Amino acid sequence: MKRTRNTISYFASIFAAALLFAGIAFSQQTSPTHGPAVVPSYMDKSVRPGDEFYLYANGAWEKNTEMRPDRAVESPASDIYDQHEQKLKDLIDESAKSQDRNSQRIAALYHSYMDEAAIEAAGTKPVESQLKAIAAISDKHALARALGETLRADVDALNMTNFHTENLFGMWVAPGFDDSDHYHAYLMQGGIVLPDREYYLSDSESMREIRTRYEQHVETILKLAGMDDPDGRAKRVVALEHAIALTHWTLAEDNDVHKANNIWKPADFASKAPGLDWAEYFRAAGLDKQNSFYVWQPSAFTGESALVASTPLDDWKDWLTFHTVEEYASILPKAFADEEFEFWGKTLNGVSVQQPRWRRGVAVVDGHLPSELGRLYVQRHFPPEVKAQVQAMVSNLIAVYRQRLHSITWMAPATKSQAIAKLDSLYVGIGYPDRWEEENFEVKADDIAGNLRRSREAKYQRERGLIGTEVDRKRWCMSPQTINAVNLPLQNSLNFPAAILQVPSFDANAPAAANYGAIGAVIGHEISHTFDSEGSAFDSKGRLRNWWTKDDFAHFNGVTDRLARQYDAYKPFPDLALNGKQTLAENIADDAGLAAAYDAYKASLKGQTAPEQDGFNGDQQFYIAYAQSWADKLRPSTLRNEVMTDTHSPGHWRVFEVRNQNEWYKAFDIKPDEKLYLAPEERVQIW
Repeated sequence: MKRTRNTISYFASIFAAALLFAGIAFSQQTSPTHGPAVVPSYMDKSVRPGDEFYLYANGAWEKNTEMRPDRAVESPASDIYDQHEQKLKDLIDESAKSQDRNSQRIAALYHSYMDEAAIEAAGTKPVESQLKAIAAISDKHALARALGETLRADVDALNMTNFHTENLFGMWVAPGFDDSDHYHAYLMQGGIVLPDREYYLSDSESMREIRTRYEQHVETILKLAGMDDPDGRAKRVVALEHAIALTHWTLAEDNDVHKANNIWKPADFASKAPGLDWAEYFRAAGLDKQNSFYVWQPSAFTGESALVASTPLDDWKDWLTFHTVEEYASILPKAFADEEFEFWGKTLNGVSVQQPRWRRGVAVVDGHLPSELGRLYVQRHFPPEVKAQVQAMVSNLIAVYRQRLHSITWMAPATKSQAIAKLDSLYVGIGYPDRWEEENFEVKADDIAGNLRRSREAKYQRERGLIGTEVDRKRWCMSPQTINAVNLPLQNSLNFPAAILQVPSFDANAPAAANYGAIGAVIGHEISHTFDSEGSAFDSKGRLRNWWTKDDFAHFNGVTDRLARQYDAYKPFPDLALNGKQTLAENIADDAGLAAAYDAYKASLKGQTAPEQDGFNGDQQFYIAYAQSWADKLRPSTLRNEVMTDTHSPGHWRVFEVRNQNEWYKAFDIKPDEKLYLAPEERVQIW
């Protein structure tokens, strides 16, 4: 399940992936959900393409598809995603028969999660020592120590946008804004469990209902853990989280990297964010030797630290108690895991049936031994010829971008040369990393809680150890078996994992039009992030530096503002519209990526005419493939969650990016009286 609690920034949010700990299937929203070949049976040809292109391409599929009870999202590729999980399960099962050390660790971790009898017998013992330590906290000095000891480096299994639930703050280790040659520590707001601050602050009926159910969830978890007065404790926990949420930045604010570029020395914390014993906090976190930090949301640090001082100690102890139990609830006895699903699955995402335990076990292994499982996945499922074909597509797309940059008329030569230098130095990783980064922690077949605790601690120590060292620009942030892709602006690099480079996203035997409309648009999207509203702030070395002329940047901002207003007008619900600023970077990447993919597709034909398929010419196939790649069906609560917390527009509205593509109008003879029609001067074309 995708449990986005508090998105820290654009740069971390692009690491989003599906997580199944609470037992619901939730497909990735940053990658296509259908294969590249056009499927006429999905289409509703009674809809005019210019009125509703998503439904024209996907209307019959959407009408005829029923949501399975264990799914938050359905797509035409759901069965293929299931097969992907089965492939991982097969690799895990085979590992048990191998004498290889890492294979044995994979098998042991999986067994420790699947041994339900041992988990039931252990009861709450896995968290009892932590709960006793919390109960023994006697003053705010000891509280600061406890908060520092729980600091983690943004490593909650696969969902890299989450901090562990007990963290008041989080740490992200990445190249420095001003020193991109070395890794630095970024400190981020934390402390809330619900997906975003608006879940605590919005006065809408749906959010009020979720808050009521959340308080009940907190009470149930505390009661199962044997706490007295669970009702009173739950009220205090939720009230404290509400106060924390008031200090948080919005996602739109988070996306402004210039606001995040704040370097604090250790002494600055006491003066700028009084209330927390920062010296003790940093000692407990093992960061007392660091001479500086990037503080992403300064006002949140000021506000949260003030809450440490002003909120009664017992309230903080209740908060720590709940967050600690919540952190491990999925590997505690069945009553805990069932309550997790009741809230995270049923209430938050509308799913009525929990995923089978083996799927959740696969997610645990995938999250905590990603490289170890990834090696096996690449050996079995990623042939060299696929990598070579994708590399050729990437080369075509980069060549198109270079040509488009050269031909831009609104950009001054000085700015243009910097943009081209950035493109020329871009690292594109295909399939798997050059250097595997193994997880160095002890795995015991009979200790699931210990395994997860040791995994998280090992990852924290690894990330902490990177601070101050030289940046590896070819370092990956995703495992090969992740169905997703990413642009890393601070490294000026891209990752395209092996799993997204196969069916359903790419088919080596499909027509070029369909492949470029599906995976080609994804590749173009990720390249485009290099020049989106955030990526454009970084130079060819990943430094946060203004390389634009004043007039060029004003032009860029004017055009992107128009794109944001386009998306502001889309309303998935009567009471909830898309936030064009929140999703701007992704929408820019869709806009430019689709245009570049089209040009690369045409170039791949080398002057030839694409063959027709099912009565559609090549250009029509390209745009239909793009639209069908975003076909999905979400439960209303899931869609609402996505609109409020995701930096991507939902798939249905991503398809509307065709409105800005001149060639789409020609391909389908779109007329001014059709609903999606935009006059040429209203179309947003950035790169």
